[in-house]
Amino acid sequence: MTEQQEFSTRTSGTGLEPHHFIVGCARSGTTLLHRIVDAHPLVAVTPEMHWISKHLETDAAGGPIVTPRTVSELADHRRFSHFDLDRPDFEALLGMEESLPYREFLRRLFGLYGRSKDKPVVGNKTPAYVRHLPELHGLWPRSRFVHIIRDGRDVCLSVLNWKKAARTAGRYATWEEDPVTTTALWWERKVRSGHEDGAALGRDLYHEMLYEDLIGAPEAQCRALCDFLALPYDPAMVRFSEGKTRTDLPDARRTPKKAWLPVTSGLRDWRTQMEADDVERFEAAVGDLLTDLGYERAFPDPGREALANARRVREAFERDIGARRERP
Repeated sequence: MTEQQEFSTRTSGTGLEPHHFIVGCARSGTTLLHRIVDAHPLVAVTPEMHWISKHLETDAAGGPIVTPRTVSELADHRRFSHFDLDRPDFEALLGMEESLPYREFLRRLFGLYGRSKDKPVVGNKTPAYVRHLPELHGLWPRSRFVHIIRDGRDVCLSVLNWKKAARTAGRYATWEEDPVTTTALWWERKVRSGHEDGAALGRDLYHEMLYEDLIGAPEAQCRALCDFLALPYDPAMVRFSEGKTRTDLPDARRTPKKAWLPVTSGLRDWRTQMEADDVERFEAAVGDLLTDLGYERAFPDPGREALANARRVREAFERDIGARRERP
């Protein structure tokens, strides 16, 4: 019996629990990592799931529950097709008159997804969960968390050219005045939240990896990731794009995600693609975090004007967060 067969035998009954969550600030490589891990012959990684919680009802005690009506609404949602599940199988997760606590419904959904992919281990990739590690740990104390971090200046370049920016960093009041500093603070908030909450979980449950390391040495990083996930390494991970890369797309639509590009370096490079003034503003706002993560800084000593701007925008950004009643 091979190592993978032995592992499959040992874990054949655990697909109902989420084995791991892939999290991180948007535009940081979470989709790339999703595809790499999902290419492992033992692992199925579900699409993003944050939209599911918006349809929950509550029980008499105020706890989140899922009812047959909830399931029907979820099956009608545009994101349901991303799961590639048959609707009758999905609706059969609940009996006709059955209601389930949210946690139990997700257990059944993870199990169904694993069976549909014929894989014994099921994880999830939802970038926004980077700010919800404690809650997820409370639901599933044995689940592992993989936090991928990318140089915030490259994230900024990506966000400034992203059609969904208005729903992410662009939703804050400071965006219109200074999108660069706003993106810096948004990135910092995501990264620090995952880093601090993950550190509290310990190394057995939390693994941090840099996007740049993954791009530079994919096999070595995948081996380290498999060690953390208690999985045997499989070379299919770094070959995830074979047979899927699209060359028929026009340049306007040929994004790494849509084209299923393999691991590719140089897609964003703040050193050559970002204006110097923007780099200084970004570093004036979150330079300490860049340094803590091991990233070089072009402006280790930002000018007085850049620092004053960073303080002013940060104060306004934090006021906006408070007005939204978001967790600091």
